[in-house]
Amino acid sequence: MVANSEKLAVNGGKQVRNSLLTYGKQWIDDEDIHEVIETLKSDWITTGPKINDFEAKLCEYVGCKYAVVVNSGTSALDIAVQSLRLPKGGEVITTPFTFVASSNALLYNGLIPVFTDISYDTRNIDTVLIRNKITKNTKAILFVDYAGHPCEIDELKEIADEYDLFLIEDACHSLGACYRNKKVGNITDLTIFSFHPVKHITTGEGGAVVLNNKDLFDSLARLRTHGIDRNALSRYGPDASWAYDMKDLGRNYRMTDFQAALGISQLKKLDMFIGKRKSLANRYMADLKNLPWISLPTTSPYVKHSWHIFTILLNKKISRDAFFKYMRSANIGVNVHYIPIYKHSYYLNNFPVRIEDFPVTEDVFSRIITIPLHPKITNEEFDYIVNTITDYNW
Repeated sequence: MVANSEKLAVNGGKQVRNSLLTYGKQWIDDEDIHEVIETLKSDWITTGPKINDFEAKLCEYVGCKYAVVVNSGTSALDIAVQSLRLPKGGEVITTPFTFVASSNALLYNGLIPVFTDISYDTRNIDTVLIRNKITKNTKAILFVDYAGHPCEIDELKEIADEYDLFLIEDACHSLGACYRNKKVGNITDLTIFSFHPVKHITTGEGGAVVLNNKDLFDSLARLRTHGIDRNALSRYGPDASWAYDMKDLGRNYRMTDFQAALGISQLKKLDMFIGKRKSLANRYMADLKNLPWISLPTTSPYVKHSWHIFTILLNKKISRDAFFKYMRSANIGVNVHYIPIYKHSYYLNNFPVRIEDFPVTEDVFSRIITIPLHPKITNEEFDYIVNTITDYNW
């Protein structure tokens, strides 16, 4: 049992942490702080050279041609969808088992989300069901690499090619993951990353779209900065240094230079972060495998999982909410990822679905719990989590 007296207190004969052990947490070191401070001391703190540097480093890591960094993963999703210029009222097939931002990006652009059930093993969209959802109005598939496990991308690409659909990968969970030895971010039409503090690397808030298409890249670069084309000299004359031209209805989604400086520094440590996450995931798999009332996640042999989160499924006889309260009472910050999008009030009122069409999503949602997984978890904290789970009297 844990022996860290500074973090644990005795409650009813059991040791309980005095502070919450969160499910996710950033890793910021002195190098990161130094890079941010140096940028704050420079002449550029936004829209400057660090933006290009960060984009170049992302491209180098992923193996793609272009990257556009923005102020959040949600912003990245929005402009990624907008850049495709899909007709209003068009349908996009997507998963309901994700954060609302994935689907909201479709609504921002006048598109209709068509939800498809998920697979038990990975919690990713069930590719077998997609063809049944395709209509003459279907324009794209937006899929999510749940928890850091890439989807069945080959099958998705086959469907997309057959029906002439765009393929958008929400990889906010899967930076650093690989599918059949190829890095996520270098496979589909558009890939989105998030740099929120609970993700693999952080810029505070932040996100990126990565891709290989020059025309889409030019559009994305405009859309993040009011739709303005800075290269407007041909419109206003060769000597008009003040010239700019708004070509699209964009927004201000720009990232600051000090955020980009943090991102560059964090990116150097990404493989180390993923290694620590994988090590913890492997330890969970080993230490919890003999508990008959828990189902553990699976990993396909041809993917490299980047382990954004670690989820377990409880036996159907166990109350998920009771277990949630038990863990929280021990100051272990378990969570639920996610409430299916179609259950939220806005979607219930505007895009109602037949619940019976989502048997796997419903079952998984009723039993799933996210337990802490991040690189800063100590051995003592890990043992405390495992012991607390093991001691649950169900």
